[in-house]
Amino acid sequence: MISNANSPNALVVIPSRLAATRLPNKPLADIHGTPMIVHVWRRAMEAGIGPVVVACGDRPILEAIEAAGGTAIMTAPDHPSGSDRVWEAVRTVDPDGRHDIIVNVQGDMPTLDGAFIRKALDPLADPAVDISTLVCEIVEPSERERPSVVKAVVAWRPEGGVGRALYFSRATVPTGPGPLYHHLGLYAYRRSALRRFVGLAPAPLELREKLEQLRALEAGMRIDVVEVATVPLNLDTPEDLEQARKMLKG
Repeated sequence: MISNANSPNALVVIPSRLAATRLPNKPLADIHGTPMIVHVWRRAMEAGIGPVVVACGDRPILEAIEAAGGTAIMTAPDHPSGSDRVWEAVRTVDPDGRHDIIVNVQGDMPTLDGAFIRKALDPLADPAVDISTLVCEIVEPSERERPSVVKAVVAWRPEGGVGRALYFSRATVPTGPGPLYHHLGLYAYRRSALRRFVGLAPAPLELREKLEQLRALEAGMRIDVVEVATVPLNLDTPEDLEQARKMLKG
């Protein structure tokens, strides 16, 4: 167990595979001469919280990371989710369980601030928390209604900044006046929580909303969130790729 959020024994895993319908070979997309997955790996290294491993579903991703000086391993190509790919990587690189915190960084966020990765560890200072993740207040009115923007319903602590996730939805929730929060798909798990999570069968609400984190909530696991100031760009389309090139220019 960790004694506080500033001294975790963390392992960062970035799951990545080539299959993508809207942006083929997305991890290898060129951003100023560097594959997109290498940019993500660099952001994770900048966080400075522990070793970083890229869990690859395809060998060209492994070769790109190793060429950049990083650590990557091959995993089964047919995992149903990134979490399953992360867990295979954890068992391979750390079979003795030296790392008690596992951070799952999505492989398509090249503009992610390394400070956000560090911040995701803060809620785990509370031993009652199983999983930690990030949210950002929605400021663009159109995003309140957009199903692609996942909303987190949060019971905030009195001091603010950190709260307990009560639900996640693609719908506009909660109703009534007040802020809404965009959920960002970066997770910090206690190792035991990740092991339990991947062993659970998909849950009804998870299947209905198509949101994997609802499996944990339905099983009674506690997810806390920490608020960050901006939403990192997720690369899903050629337009996103052009935006990333502009943001990372220079």
